[in-house]
Amino acid sequence: MPQESELLRIRDVKKYYPITMGLFRREVGIVKAVDGVDLEISRGETLGLVGESGCGKSTLGRVILDLEPPTEGRVIFDGQDLSSLDSEKLHQLRRRMQIIFQDPYSSLNPRQTVGRIIGEGLIIHKIGTPAERKERVRQIMEVVGLRPEHINRYPHEFSGGQRQRIGIARALALHPELVVCDEPLSALDVSIQAQVINLLQDLQKEFNLTYLFISHDLSVVRHISDRVAVMYLGQVVELAQADELFSNPSHPYTRALLDAIPLPDPNHAKKHWKEAKEPTGQVLPESCIFQPRCLQAKPECEKNSPKLQEISTGHWVKCLAYNRVSARV
Repeated sequence: MPQESELLRIRDVKKYYPITMGLFRREVGIVKAVDGVDLEISRGETLGLVGESGCGKSTLGRVILDLEPPTEGRVIFDGQDLSSLDSEKLHQLRRRMQIIFQDPYSSLNPRQTVGRIIGEGLIIHKIGTPAERKERVRQIMEVVGLRPEHINRYPHEFSGGQRQRIGIARALALHPELVVCDEPLSALDVSIQAQVINLLQDLQKEFNLTYLFISHDLSVVRHISDRVAVMYLGQVVELAQADELFSNPSHPYTRALLDAIPLPDPNHAKKHWKEAKEPTGQVLPESCIFQPRCLQAKPECEKNSPKLQEISTGHWVKCLAYNRVSARV
């Protein structure tokens, strides 16, 4: 269960990418990959982040880790605003934040041994002697279920599940507090996914890790997360405890995602949303971003933009239907 102390806070974070064309790379527009996100994560908590491909989940994860600077907004880790730190302090802080990448095939250098890959962070941060680093690598390999005697093997000699364990070991080598899991199961066989989920949960208990778990697989997110945030076109449209969100989905987009889960009988499948062209981060409506596809849209949804509203304790929804209820109260 999440603890009370807050580890990460992000405030009004935006990440825009310019669209350029022509010989002089003239800017003709922007892509709003992340558009004003507010979130908090407590120590020891797992926050699931779900949404369709292209909604900005992975970009948000990279901004949190300062792999990409935000266009606007603040990322505060353990009380320290990353934008206010000099390069040396930021370098030290990065030891406490790590990432597990989506693809265990492309994220591992094929020219490096497993020992070098896992121990690279130790070398970068100048931790221990070569002998101590090697011993640390052997220990962490054993913790994640790899055989220490395979320390001198190369990534191509391992299966997909084993490669992802190598990626997990690399993330844990520096004893981090926050781990961003960027779709760590999507490239794995279903038979292997359960093993990796169980491993992540065991490691969280053993090392008191805090996870931001990014995924499009709702069943996995429900199983592993304490709370769940739903993203659509760069914005968080719903946030709640996992049980509350799955038992009482309140935003039309969240309900559409849950309705889209395949059913044994396709005749009972529900209509998810309007057959409308999905907006992109480049061309967003000035009003509610989901209204072009929303089956419950009202005329006012074409004119007004909703705010994230707390409809019950810890349950936040960005929908004009709930903004109207709050206004009447």
